[in-house]
Amino acid sequence: MAKKKLDEQIATITRGAAELIGEDELRAKLSAGETLRVKAGFDPTSADLHLGHTVVMEKLRQFQELGHQVVFLIGDFTAGIGDPSGQSKTRPELTPEQIDDNARTYAEQAFKILDADKTEVRRNSEWFAGMSAADMLALAGEYTVSRMTERDDFEKRLAAGDPVGIHEFLYPLVQAYDSVALEADVEVGGTDQKFNLLVGRDLQRRRGLTPQAVLTMPLIEGLDGKQKMSKSLGNAVGISDEPGDMYGKLMSASDELMFRYYELLSECGPERLDEIRQGRVHPMEAKKALAAELTARYHGTEAAGGAAQAFAARFQNGQLPDDIPEFVWPGGAGSPGEKVGICRLMREAGLVASASEARRLIAQGAVKLGGKRVGDHSLELEARGQALIEVGKRRIVRVSFEG
Repeated sequence: MAKKKLDEQIATITRGAAELIGEDELRAKLSAGETLRVKAGFDPTSADLHLGHTVVMEKLRQFQELGHQVVFLIGDFTAGIGDPSGQSKTRPELTPEQIDDNARTYAEQAFKILDADKTEVRRNSEWFAGMSAADMLALAGEYTVSRMTERDDFEKRLAAGDPVGIHEFLYPLVQAYDSVALEADVEVGGTDQKFNLLVGRDLQRRRGLTPQAVLTMPLIEGLDGKQKMSKSLGNAVGISDEPGDMYGKLMSASDELMFRYYELLSECGPERLDEIRQGRVHPMEAKKALAAELTARYHGTEAAGGAAQAFAARFQNGQLPDDIPEFVWPGGAGSPGEKVGICRLMREAGLVASASEARRLIAQGAVKLGGKRVGDHSLELEARGQALIEVGKRRIVRVSFEG
């Protein structure tokens, strides 16, 4: 391969990446014209993929566009151990049924991004389910406790006196063995996976394989702009979110976070990215373009256009949406004078997870009743007729007491 073309491939591969380890081996394989086996593992620990997962998946798609083979590995075996990466405590154990249900969802959603014809879907239970205890002990013997405790998360937990399970020490080895079983040329993962990915290089080298190149991608922050995007933290944008919800969530991102999402999620070219970064595009217009691009990617251009129009009508023109969700109060209309507390009503209607969350949002001025801001969390309203409750910019419900 000509050096210019090789450099162009490396530039595409490393765009937005945090680090590339093993570039010499990667260049040698590309120069030889090899079709690379590019692996990324996803433990099915939740039911849906979100935009945080897609940072790695978009990079896999770029490898496919360069002509390489992607191995989408579902860690149904490793999910039973629990990845300790970035964790301050042992992960809760999942049942086999939960893992299997989540695995099916992951496989279905993956092809919203990846080319099915260039994707090999595998489960690591294929090779681990048949391993004997002796095989697993032999694998465990290939790494030392001192090497494992070099990991920041283990080191911090041990220093704090927090428990670290022996099974957690096995996780990096088990993930690394996946690279041996699949003969991966490249493994892509988040920056929190670096230790695990490097163990993969070590195990491959021990078995006479050319060690895989390791490409780490930045972890994307959730809508709070602070913590890693996570369903459990409530700051995620799911790729299966309804178009209006996805568009609205993205429009709620801060300007700073929007630039981050452009770098890691958008397909816009480098010139357009520079224009946005340098402020030559108004932030609101840039945010609309990003929300439309990502919504269209997962739901189609027509749905994205409808979501944009609904958002403009709702938040820029002050109009209420046509399809306001309705909640019927279980008890129906109360007797004259019967009252219902606003916090309880918000919780029962599904607008918040708890009364304490309702009180917090009211204190922040984020709750409206009939278009007027609620200032007192002890407010009670008569259980008659209907009530329109809005929480923030995206949650709205019409409560009916008529039964």
